[in-house]
Amino acid sequence: MITYPSLDNLLHKVDSPYTLVILAAGRARQLNLGGPELLDRYRSKKPVSRSLEEVNARKITYRRNYDQGFK
Repeated sequence: MITYPSLDNLLHKVDSPYTLVILAAGRARQLNLGGPELLDRYRSKKPVSRSLEEVNARKITYRRNYDQGFK
C-alpha cells in the first residue's frame, strides 16, 4: 500500500491513474538498470516507490501526442 506520496497527491500530478502506472513502471525500470537518481534524498529504497516520489516532486513529466490516432 502506498503511504508516501499519497495516491491523492499523485493523481493531481497526472491526467489519469493509467498515466501514473505507465510513468512509475517506466521510471522504475530505468532505476533498476542504473538510471540516474533525480532527487537528492528518497524516503524509500524500492524503485517503484522512488519513481512515485519523483512523480510527486514533478521531476518526471510526460507529453500527450494527440495527433496520432487510429486509422
